[in-house]
Amino acid sequence: MQSLSDRLSKYQISKYINLNEVYNLEYNTERPKLFIPEYGRHFQKMVDHAVAIEDRDERNKVAKSIISVMGNLQPHLRDVPDFQHKLWDQLFIMADFKLDVDSPFPITSKEVLQQRPEPLEYPQNFPKYRFYGNNIKRMIDVAVKWEEGDMRSGLEYAIANHMKKCYLVWNKDTVEDSVIFNHLKELSDGQIDLAKSEESLTESGQFLKNRPSTRSSSSNNNRGKKGQRSRKKRY
Repeated sequence: MQSLSDRLSKYQISKYINLNEVYNLEYNTERPKLFIPEYGRHFQKMVDHAVAIEDRDERNKVAKSIISVMGNLQPHLRDVPDFQHKLWDQLFIMADFKLDVDSPFPITSKEVLQQRPEPLEYPQNFPKYRFYGNNIKRMIDVAVKWEEGDMRSGLEYAIANHMKKCYLVWNKDTVEDSVIFNHLKELSDGQIDLAKSEESLTESGQFLKNRPSTRSSSSNNNRGKKGQRSRKKRY
């Protein structure tokens, strides 16, 4: 049997080992920041190891091995030339551009990658009749450039019918054709005037018939819920 002193010494040694492990724990907040966190810290350590290699041939060999492992994460793209270029760029980014190897692609400089893209110019359209949408104004601008004739007349009435459909979606259940003609004349700066024509637009009821009814769908859902509540489970 072990003596009490032997058991105490083993206990102290194991306690010392456990405390040492606790004191040597590494937290992510204390570790160096990852340049590309998606690859993880093991990849970053591999890149740091490659940077520290003094022999250039060995450094090139390790860099190609890292690229191969990076490509294995997405095997369907690893043989695509553009994707290979992207992998090499990411390798230099993780190395903080301190890796001196022979790259098969031009090395993108750190300054170029840190440049901010130019801000996008968003279209600032503030139409008077927003329920028609911006495409209506584009269609009107195209129709105005056409020569007078049957083609332009057909396009003008198609635009007017679409305007009437949009009006009924967002406004009342009925609308007079004269209202649509006035809006069309205003949006075209007076170049399209259908008020003098005797031809009328599609009736409002035709547009409303094709529109899905929210009331019927909600009532069907309520019926289904009531039916589910009334059912009793049988065991």
